[in-house]
Amino acid sequence: MGYTLAIDTSSYVLTLAISAEKKIIGEVTTNIKKNHSLRLMPAIDQLMKDVGISANQLERIVVAEGPGSYTGVRIAVTTAKSLAWSLNIPLVGVSSLELMVQTGRYFNGYTVPIVDARRGQVFTSLYKSVHNRMVEIHEDRLRMLGEWLEQLKELDGPILFVGQDLDLHSEEIRVVLGDQAVFAPHAMSLPRGGELAALGYEKEAVQSVHTFVPRYLRLAEAEAKWQSEQEKARESND
Repeated sequence: MGYTLAIDTSSYVLTLAISAEKKIIGEVTTNIKKNHSLRLMPAIDQLMKDVGISANQLERIVVAEGPGSYTGVRIAVTTAKSLAWSLNIPLVGVSSLELMVQTGRYFNGYTVPIVDARRGQVFTSLYKSVHNRMVEIHEDRLRMLGEWLEQLKELDGPILFVGQDLDLHSEEIRVVLGDQAVFAPHAMSLPRGGELAALGYEKEAVQSVHTFVPRYLRLAEAEAKWQSEQEKARESND
């Protein structure tokens, strides 16, 4: 039997899982501000020892490819690529935001992931549960939160917000959306390696391990221009 290893360090959370086909046989998650580059490989080694398998029994690597912490995403992707290349096995990339919204699989409404990107920006997308599967409505993007909330306001139905950075933006979200906004409990906002493994099982492997890169999102050109103008205006007023 072949096994899948799932890796996510796109935030402060380090989460890993090993699955045998669709059955999760081992999972570990920590949510502490420590260096992922020092902890990731020892955590992988320990998890494989705990479930009693060796590296040559792995048949697939799944990695959260971003968006998220620049350093965290890079560490996970680099490690995943190295393992896939050295073991000569397939590599699968999964959006970090798609992983986050799995919390809303049984929510009767829309689900929006929020990852803080500073200066009023967030990494976000829009999903809706259809027959208990998350369907993408708007793709992953880096957006100005205020403009994004005005768009979401036009939706018909409740909106579940998920993410570890909700505390930073919950007040603004409530002001714009009122009772339309629902906030996932913190414990349900943590990404899980087991969910990542399950998502990776259903997706195609990348065509080339060597050319696979993290998903770093940027503002759309118009939004970037607007932000630049706002920053220049603030500087001229100082």
